[in-house]
Amino acid sequence: VQLQASGGGLVQAGGSLRPSCAASGRTLSSYGMGWFRRAPGKEREFAAAVSWSGETAYYADSVRGRFTISRDSAKNAVYLQMNNLKPEDTAAYYCAADPPPWGNLRREDEYDYWGQGTQVTVSS
Repeated sequence: VQLQASGGGLVQAGGSLRPSCAASGRTLSSYGMGWFRRAPGKEREFAAAVSWSGETAYYADSVRGRFTISRDSAKNAVYLQMNNLKPEDTAAYYCAADPPPWGNLRREDEYDYWGQGTQVTVSS
């Protein structure tokens, strides 16, 4: 599976962005999907994840209520709607895919496939 993340950018605090993650080489329908982020000078951390069925979503406390993860089987893609962005959300955002059998989607080491990062910068 090859993952391509896009849709980052520069936005003012309070604004919105919707990064997307498109897959090629295989359908994502049986994969758990996640978004992680790495801020400057910090380790990569979990942001959001969605089960293979799309029925269950998981969020880091820092983004819950502002970010929404979703998936579109027809487009073989996953999205991260980010609202009310804050300067502390500035980071490179990475999408990742977890093949079955699925485990803890909050764990970085659960994922086998990673896309390149897309940069999100939030100005104050």
